[in-house]
Amino acid sequence: MSTAILTGTPVPGSPLEGDLRSLGFDVRTAPDAAAAVGLLAAVPPADRVALVDQRFVGHLHALRLALTDPRFPAAAVTGALTAQPEARAALSVALATVTNGTAANRTDAKADAAVRTGGAGLATGPGDPATRTASAELPLADRVGAALDADGTAVQHPELGSLVAAVPDGPAAREEALAAVAAVDDEAVRLRSAVKARDGFFTTFCISPYSRYLARWCARRGLTPNQVTTASLLTALVAAGCAATGTRGGYVAAGLLLLFSFVLDCTDGQLARYSLQYSTMGAWLDATFDRAKEYAYYAGLALGAARGGDDVWALALAAMVLQSVRHFVDFSFNEANADSTAATVNGKAVVGTPTTALSSRLDSVGWTVWVRRMIVLPIGERWAMIAVLTALTTPRIVFYALLAGCAFAACYTTAGRVLRSVTRKAVRTDRAAQALADLADTGPLAELVARAVRRPVRALPGVLPLLVALAGGAAAVGVAAFGPLDSPLLILGALVYVLTSGIAVAHRMGGPLDWLVPPVFRATEYGFLLVLAARADVPGALPAAFGLVAAVAYHHYDTVYRIRGGAGAPPRGLVRALGGHEGRTLLVAVLAALTTAESGLAPELTVIAVLVAVIALAESIRFWVSSGAPAVHDEGETA
Repeated sequence: MSTAILTGTPVPGSPLEGDLRSLGFDVRTAPDAAAAVGLLAAVPPADRVALVDQRFVGHLHALRLALTDPRFPAAAVTGALTAQPEARAALSVALATVTNGTAANRTDAKADAAVRTGGAGLATGPGDPATRTASAELPLADRVGAALDADGTAVQHPELGSLVAAVPDGPAAREEALAAVAAVDDEAVRLRSAVKARDGFFTTFCISPYSRYLARWCARRGLTPNQVTTASLLTALVAAGCAATGTRGGYVAAGLLLLFSFVLDCTDGQLARYSLQYSTMGAWLDATFDRAKEYAYYAGLALGAARGGDDVWALALAAMVLQSVRHFVDFSFNEANADSTAATVNGKAVVGTPTTALSSRLDSVGWTVWVRRMIVLPIGERWAMIAVLTALTTPRIVFYALLAGCAFAACYTTAGRVLRSVTRKAVRTDRAAQALADLADTGPLAELVARAVRRPVRALPGVLPLLVALAGGAAAVGVAAFGPLDSPLLILGALVYVLTSGIAVAHRMGGPLDWLVPPVFRATEYGFLLVLAARADVPGALPAAFGLVAAVAYHHYDTVYRIRGGAGAPPRGLVRALGGHEGRTLLVAVLAALTTAESGLAPELTVIAVLVAVIALAESIRFWVSSGAPAVHDEGETA
């Protein structure tokens, strides 16, 4: 439930009360601040509550942004303030403080600044009739918002752009504000803001121009973003099923359905932004369904090719491995640098790098921005390429093109980030170092090694732990690729990997290239499974390995989105139960070395895949449907 308390002097003919009711608020009126205190106390603690000045003039969408966004405990624009249940206690204290007059001295500056800037809406200045300099003359909502800020409760001020939110003082100022409202098309602004500020070329110019209207159509019919997200998943699964038929008609239908699934994928986020329907469940669905759709489609292509006598399971698994590792390069780099601080030389901050300077110069040339967004093969361009090639060619050609494009994109982005890391003088925070340690997915075996060697490893030069991780990964994958599969040598290679993994994580991950350690672990584990299953050359080994990599990748993506949402890594008990990357690698090596050619490796990999999927998915569902899960939504991520 939501309750709006109207304060201040009533304005005859004002549509404000109707606007608030259209936003789902039960409206009550308080003639003065003391009455507002009493009304606030009567609102159930579990309800959202808003304080709105009756003189408010502005766009309906300005009120919607300030009063209905579920992501923020408290939010405000000029003349309107809202608080969700978690901020209700602080709101009660702030309102009582302002009512008693004890907050005037400390809130004057903040409140007056808010009025002079129009609360990010209609700007006012010293010569404007709406300008006020005495705190007592400010709207009650503005004074309470300033008190909330002063007492340590963050109040979100949404970016309104050309939208208007103001509390004019007199008739002349009110007419001016109403004219400013009439000059801006509220709905056009709302539609534009539903689209991501940063997206790929294909999405920006080929999808968003009409998908935003589809989002509005869904909103007007009461559909939720979660329903659209689910429809996108189901459409992609049907597309995978069409691809699995192995017929030309099936491939054409698969390509068309994949494109439509992507349209729906864009629509769900636009619907969430259009109607401000953010949720923790939506965050989880949005974060995981894209990967599920794409990898299910890979499997469908592989099944379709098999029907035509062409075995491309190795290519399908390689595409999934490459795409997942590429994502982890992005995730690790971003987490490592999210809150790093510039290093200092002779007391002065060292900022900028040659690569960032070049990037800034290129940004001034418009067409280069789009070229650089396209060559990293974001989800829009990638899915468009997959869809067109599916309809016109064969699954083998689809995977060849996908592997070539993703490999180039991975080399391009990784090289640039390595150059930035080695040239940028920055100090990594403890939070970032811990995030990298959590992304490593270290299991109990590597933990034991890390404890044993922590003291000597701390003395190693900065880049050496990364080199040790690379050497261990190369040893494990190399033995799987070139050594005998039914000998202890395979187990020895995995044991070397366990040892080097422990050494790599035994020190604080604060070096300039330590963000590469988690992607190295992902590439080793996934690559080890790919090479082993391909060399086993027994029926079902590659599909089983595909399923195992998919299950493990889900666990890793889940870890990423928890960290990005500020909720921390999954419980250590879950990571230990799944064995960690090094434990799973050793287990698969032991099973492969002990498995006879007659029995094959497929049953063992299938059992491990099922166990990993059940354990990881159960914990993931428990977390994401809990009240403490973050509302994470991607803005500008290439995916």
